[in-house]
Amino acid sequence: MKRIMALFCATWFLMFSVGGCVGNDSSQTESSTATESSAENSQTEESSVVEQSMAESSSEESSLVESSNYVVKVAALKGPTGMGLAKLIDENAAGESQNQYDFTLASSADEILANIIQGDFDIAAVPTNVASILYNKTEGRIQMAAINTLGVLYVLSADDSIQSIADLAGKTVYSTGQGAVPEIAFNYILEQNGLTPGEDVTIEYRSEHSELAALMASGEAEIAVLPQPFVTSVLNQNENVHVVLDLTEEWNQVTNGESDLTMGCIVVQKSFAEEHPEEMAAFMKEYQASVEYVTAEANLEDAAALIEKADIIQAAVAQKALPECNIVFITGEEMENISNGFLQVIFDSEPTLVGGALPNEDFYYQLAAE
Repeated sequence: MKRIMALFCATWFLMFSVGGCVGNDSSQTESSTATESSAENSQTEESSVVEQSMAESSSEESSLVESSNYVVKVAALKGPTGMGLAKLIDENAAGESQNQYDFTLASSADEILANIIQGDFDIAAVPTNVASILYNKTEGRIQMAAINTLGVLYVLSADDSIQSIADLAGKTVYSTGQGAVPEIAFNYILEQNGLTPGEDVTIEYRSEHSELAALMASGEAEIAVLPQPFVTSVLNQNENVHVVLDLTEEWNQVTNGESDLTMGCIVVQKSFAEEHPEEMAAFMKEYQASVEYVTAEANLEDAAALIEKADIIQAAVAQKALPECNIVFITGEEMENISNGFLQVIFDSEPTLVGGALPNEDFYYQLAAE
């Protein structure tokens, strides 16, 4: 890449912006100072050389810009999805990744949804049901490329009397992810256990996981539904708080094991996947390698350091939380089967939470090799 850029800059001026790589055209003007008395053959030869040189430079510029300068814009959340990207984020910063990337890390999905719809991000990590909503809202312009997070939701409390979902009756539970998987999963579990959300159980929502984790750690919230790694963060700060319910286990019970609690996925702009197949294939390969690296037991300490370096969460928390975060990389037919089962459960409960309709077959992006 450095060799190509050096060659490119030798003939044309290239400017990089924060959001992408933009080539600025410059022009060269060759003028002859030959007089009418100069030899006609000499003038013709010189003009021919200049024209050939300019044509070759123009052709080289077009080829280089087209093949090597696209910056892939990726958005993720400061949770398991961001943690799975940590290795790739570090490689990109060091200039060691195959693609050039511009990463955006957000605290909640709401911060990036409008940008995804507008096409500002080529690839993004979002809650699974939100992927279906985006697909329907954009009339198929958004596809699911991979499942990246399975069940990571837990109910935390210092109240030892909470032993089952039924024990939440009459209590106030704080949660995040209103309109997304945390709300959907928790409400469905409550309903299947005979409890009506908002009536039998009061639910107070907070916009960010970090905000709720702070309330829980300080004791201002008595019961909370939180995902990893924020669960570990709370447990580290307040020794009286512990996990009282695992919502993945509760989900499996009420669905009879017929559906997986699928927390998050990777979506891609269909136009990007079609127009930049090599960059898309490279991202999938590099993201999978990043996920495998950060989830390997032997790499936990180094992975945690990379997660803190990326300003996702503190290394001490990340190292303890990683084994519980259920970070995965699932594509192809397996992705489709898992997602279909999860989205069907949601659709049967509340169709609007998947965008009013289950997505069609073209919702699922498939690599050429799959």
